[in-house]
Amino acid sequence: MFDISEEDGRALLVLATILGAGALPFLRRLAFGRRPRRGRRRNAASVALALGRTRRLVLLDAAGAERLLLLGDKTDVVLEADVAAYAGPAEEIAETKPSQLPGLFPLGLVSLLAGVAVGALCGAFRLILDAAERLRAALPGAFEGRPVLGFATMAFGAALAAALAAWLVRRFAPAAVGSGIPHVESVIDGQEPPAPPLLLPVKFVGGVLAIGAGLALGREGPSVQMGATLAHRLGRFFRYDWSGQQSLLAAGAGAGLAAAFSAPLAGAAFVLEELLRRFDMRHATIALGASVGAISVVRLMLGPAPELTVAAHFPTGPLDVPLSLALGAAMGFASLAYNRAILGALDIADRSAWPAEAKAALVGAGVGALGFLAPDLVGGGDVLTQRTLDGAFAFEVLPFVFALRFALGVVSYAAGTPGGLFAPLLALGAEIGLFFGLLIPGEDAAAAGMKFALVGMAAFFAAVVRAPLTGMILITEMTDNSQLLLPMLAACFAAMSIAAAIRNEPIYDALKDRSARLARRAET
Repeated sequence: MFDISEEDGRALLVLATILGAGALPFLRRLAFGRRPRRGRRRNAASVALALGRTRRLVLLDAAGAERLLLLGDKTDVVLEADVAAYAGPAEEIAETKPSQLPGLFPLGLVSLLAGVAVGALCGAFRLILDAAERLRAALPGAFEGRPVLGFATMAFGAALAAALAAWLVRRFAPAAVGSGIPHVESVIDGQEPPAPPLLLPVKFVGGVLAIGAGLALGREGPSVQMGATLAHRLGRFFRYDWSGQQSLLAAGAGAGLAAAFSAPLAGAAFVLEELLRRFDMRHATIALGASVGAISVVRLMLGPAPELTVAAHFPTGPLDVPLSLALGAAMGFASLAYNRAILGALDIADRSAWPAEAKAALVGAGVGALGFLAPDLVGGGDVLTQRTLDGAFAFEVLPFVFALRFALGVVSYAAGTPGGLFAPLLALGAEIGLFFGLLIPGEDAAAAGMKFALVGMAAFFAAVVRAPLTGMILITEMTDNSQLLLPMLAACFAAMSIAAAIRNEPIYDALKDRSARLARRAET
């Protein structure tokens, strides 16, 4: 018998999954046989008539069904010659009973397969990021006797990695910039075309370079966009129409989120609450299937342990709900500052005459220098969140840590590299919640701080993203603890109420609108 280590076993599992994915074309040919290529036609614009600077009238030949599209305005018009061939508006008008959903079973099987592929891809992404984080944390110790050389090495290395990530995005896949979630939402809404397959290696490699270098970016953004792209390509591989591809695309995005945080229910909730913003049986089933497949693979690769370690029991009291309401209100105001800072930093970066690679290199150099002096304060935020929940930061230090991470997250997102917002904003929510809990007088301030740190994570997520259900489920699954659902519910209610009252637009809606404005400006 061969003695295989756990790391080697995981590597073999990743290799076997990749080989299995490569065998899909042969399995498909065995299952369906060789189909003639003569009737295969891509969507082609037969007529394109310009109506002013930005509006166009396009006659699109889509697989034998002609579609007349009026493009270039917020209220685009689509006229269908064959309504049955397109399940967009008709899907919303026609009411289908759950027991009469056509084609749900085979689509569910494909979603399960897509989840397995997404889990393997995102699991490998996480393994490489974990290795990069360990290497980054070990470098200051390796240069203990030569601090100047270590400082210069980390600053230069991070600058080079960030610049290369920005170059990959600019040169090969501009849609891979930033989180990618606004792009996925635009594709689902029909405002942008689906990402090409080239996005997968660009997002993977660029995310590893940027997040591995220490930029305050989350792994969930690349995971969501890669999952959506991979599932959509699988839908095209099996020749589904746009309705089936749309379902798989959304489910793949949810599977990516589930794989990023080992949170299957949060992935499914994210699809329904944030991406589609409606509940129907078809999309719910497909989303659950993809999440199941992704989590099954990720837990084989990374283990079943939850993302965060917290106390098994939290002391509860009659003031928990009122205090959570107060904390949620504070989170609503904090979300306004965070969202405006993100958008303002992006505007400043766009106005800069420097090339994208130079801006990313400047941010990377600063992050690398900070990583040599304080390794725990850089990176996506998982280590920082765990340290916050452990009460590792003194009360007097917390405001400094929060201000530093706030600024670091803002400039990192404006660097033009792949990377998400979830993990950094969860770290900020935990810090605000811990500070709030330590302010409460009592015998066990540490327990109160940890409790409100978890509540603060859910509340800040709800205020920034405006997806409270996803936030509460995500924190519950990440900690494997459901005792704080009632305080979380109260805090999320207050956070969303304040955010709505002060007209703080959800961050992904704001980013999507911003991208649309820039696209219209580029056309004129």
